[in-house]
Amino acid sequence: MIKRLSLASRLALLFAACTAVVSLLAGVLFNHASEAHFIELDQQLLDSKLVALRSTLLGVDTPQQFSQKEAQLRAELSRQPDLALRISAADQLWFDDAPGVTLPASPGLHRLHKAGTDYRIYNVPLMPGQPNSPQLSLMLDITHHQHFLQRMQHLIWLTVGLSALATALLGAWAARSGLRPLRRMGEVAAGVSAHSLTQRLPQQHMPVELAELAQAFNAMLGRLDDAFQRLSAFSADIAHELRTPLSNLLTQTQVILTQPRPLEDYREALHSNLEELQWMAQLVNDMLYLAKADHGLLVPKRETLVLEDEVDALLEFFTLLAEDAHVNLIREGTARTTGDRGMLRRALSNLLDNALRFTPQGGEVRVRIEDGVRLCVENTGEGIPAALLPRLFDRFYRADPARHEGSSEHAGLGLAITQSIVRAHGGRIFCESGAGWTRFVIELPKID
Repeated sequence: MIKRLSLASRLALLFAACTAVVSLLAGVLFNHASEAHFIELDQQLLDSKLVALRSTLLGVDTPQQFSQKEAQLRAELSRQPDLALRISAADQLWFDDAPGVTLPASPGLHRLHKAGTDYRIYNVPLMPGQPNSPQLSLMLDITHHQHFLQRMQHLIWLTVGLSALATALLGAWAARSGLRPLRRMGEVAAGVSAHSLTQRLPQQHMPVELAELAQAFNAMLGRLDDAFQRLSAFSADIAHELRTPLSNLLTQTQVILTQPRPLEDYREALHSNLEELQWMAQLVNDMLYLAKADHGLLVPKRETLVLEDEVDALLEFFTLLAEDAHVNLIREGTARTTGDRGMLRRALSNLLDNALRFTPQGGEVRVRIEDGVRLCVENTGEGIPAALLPRLFDRFYRADPARHEGSSEHAGLGLAITQSIVRAHGGRIFCESGAGWTRFVIELPKID
C-alpha cells in the first residue's frame, strides 16, 4: 500500500512546483525576448549593409557592369567578415560568397542552419520597384547568437531545477514550522480521555487562521467535559436513587422468607414491594423520557390550545389536594398557543404539584397566563436561595435537603422533564424567587 504524503510534504512539493513553473515561464519569456532582440539587431545590421551595397551597385543592370563594381563590392564586404552575399538575375548567378548553400527563394528574413553554422538570410531586390532587378541574398553568420541562446536555455533549466530544489527544502521547513500548531492540536486530541478532558489549546499562541479552529476545539472539549461530568453524576444519582428501594425489597423479602408466616403477612409484604416496584418503574420511565429529549426524539404534536381551559382542567384535578393542604388555587389571564396537549399538561402538572408541596397552609398557588405567550406558576412560602436557582432543573437535584435519595414520592426529575418539554416546544423556563413568592415562568413561541 502506497504511503500517503504528509501535508508538509505536499505543501513543499506544491511550493517547488509553483517556483519551477514561475521560473520556467520567466526563463521562456526572457529567452523569447532575447531572441527577438537579436532578430531586431540582425535586421538593423542587414538594413544598414543593404543601404551600402545598393549604393555600391547603383545603376548595375548587366553582368558586365557588375564586373566593374566587383572589386568595390568585395572591399565593402570585407568590412563585415560574418556577412556573405549572393547576387542572381534571370537564373544567372553573378556573385556567390557561400557556394553550395541552398537558400530560401522567398523574399524577406529567414533563418538557415547549415553544416553547424546558423545564418540569418535576407532576400531583397537590388533595385526596389523594378521587375527585372537582380536579387540580393545577404547571409549573416549568427552562430554566436545561437550559442548565447543555448547557454541561456541551459542556465534557465539549471535555475529552474535549483530554485525548485531550494524552494522544496525551504517550503518543507516553513510548512513544518507553520503546521506546528496543528501537531500540537493532534497531541492534545491524542491525549484526550475520560480522565483528561481538562486540557485546552493555548489560543494566544495560535496563528490567526487557526485561532477559530482552536476556539472551536476547546469549546468541544468543554462540552465533552461537561457532558461526561453530567453523565457521571447522572449514573451516581441513579445508583443512589435505586439503592434504597432495592435494599428495602431485598431486606423485606429476606425477612418474610426467614420463617413461615400467615397469609396476611405475605400479602402485606407484596403490597409494600409493589409500591417500591411501581416507584422504580416510574423512575425508569422518566429516565427514558429524558433520554429521548436529549437525543431530539421528543417531537410534540402541534394543535391549537386554549391555555385557560387546560389550566382550569388541571386546577380542578388538584382541588382536593389543595383543600386538604388549605391552599388557595387561582388562575388569571387567557391566551392561545400551539403545542402538544399531553406534554404541556404534564409540564404544568409537575409545576403545580411542586408548588403545592412547598406552599404552607393558608398560602396561595397562582397561575397567571399572559399573552405573548407567558405562563407563570407561583406560590407563597419560603423562598429559594439565588445560588440554588440555576440547579433546580438538574436531574435528581432537590433543593430541600430533608428529602433523601430513594424517596418513593419524588425522584427529583419533575423539573428536568418540564424543562425538556418546554424546550421541545421551542420555549424556555426559568425560576424567580423573592419577597415571599417563588415563580416558575414558561415562555412559549407566539402563534404565527
